[in-house]
Amino acid sequence: MTSDLDFYAHVATRGEVLGAGIGAQPAQWEAALGTDYLDIEEADLLRRDYGLVELSFQKDDDAWPCRGVSLQVHRLSLDTDSEVPASLRDVYGEFAPAVRFEQLTGTIAGLGHCVEHEPDAAGTSPDIHRHRVPESGVRIFVRTQEGTQRQTGAVWSLSVSPAWWRNVG
Repeated sequence: MTSDLDFYAHVATRGEVLGAGIGAQPAQWEAALGTDYLDIEEADLLRRDYGLVELSFQKDDDAWPCRGVSLQVHRLSLDTDSEVPASLRDVYGEFAPAVRFEQLTGTIAGLGHCVEHEPDAAGTSPDIHRHRVPESGVRIFVRTQEGTQRQTGAVWSLSVSPAWWRNVG
């Protein structure tokens, strides 16, 4: 049986969600995650919000290729039922309201990958540390300070960007 940790580790090591990833068109994402989303379009940019999964698209001629995928794991602390698309629950089961970084890195290691700490970049919140899976380039953001409804060591989000996708995709 697969779990929510399996899902996060798959995205961290493969950079895709149910077969859709960087470069996929909005219709491909809709086929993978369903029609329960919010679109915000501004000029040549489109942001599609599925709750846990947030996507960005940029118009290129008549196409809208996906340019970014992020998993907003912190949103699950508020409500896992409405934030996780049904198609993900169908495949991975129930999602926990929080994910411990140590558990995720253990699952990633079980897939033969490692996670490296990245130096904090300008503009990064001091209570969030960045990590990266070198083979995929996926970044993992981890909470480092206690806060309301947030735990130290909890995964805040995962981010897939096109910069690394050209090298591995």
